Amino acid sequence: MPEQDDHATLSELNAGYVRGVEERDPAWFERHLAPDFMNSNPDGSIVDRAGFLAQVAAGSGSSRIEAHDVLVRVLGEFAIIHARTTFETPSGAAGAARYTDIWSWQDGRWLCVAAQVTRC
Repeated sequence: MPEQDDHATLSELNAGYVRGVEERDPAWFERHLAPDFMNSNPDGSIVDRAGFLAQVAAGSGSSRIEAHDVLVRVLGEFAIIHARTTFETPSGAAGAARYTDIWSWQDGRWLCVAAQVTRC
C-alpha cells in the first residue's frame, strides 16, 4: 500500500519525467514505466512502452521544458498528475502543452501506466 509521503514521491517522479524527456533519457523511463504503459501523443497517435522509449531516445526537439500548475491526486493505489508545460520549439518559438500521467502502486513502488499530452 502507498505510504504517507506519496505526494512528495510523485512530485519527484513528475520532475524526473519532465527532465527525462528533455534530456532524452530512456533509461529513466525504463525504470519508471509499467510494462503495459501506453502514451497518447499530441497528434492523436497512441504508442506502447517500446514506442514511447524510442520517441524519448529520438528527442522531441524541444528544450527548456518546465512544468507548471502541477496537481498530484492520490486515489488509493492510483495517482493522477495533471500539469502544464512550457518549452522552446526547435525553431525557437515558445510552446505550451497540458499533460496527464496516471501512476499505479505496483510491487512497492509507483509506476507510470499511461500518459496523454495535448499541445495548447
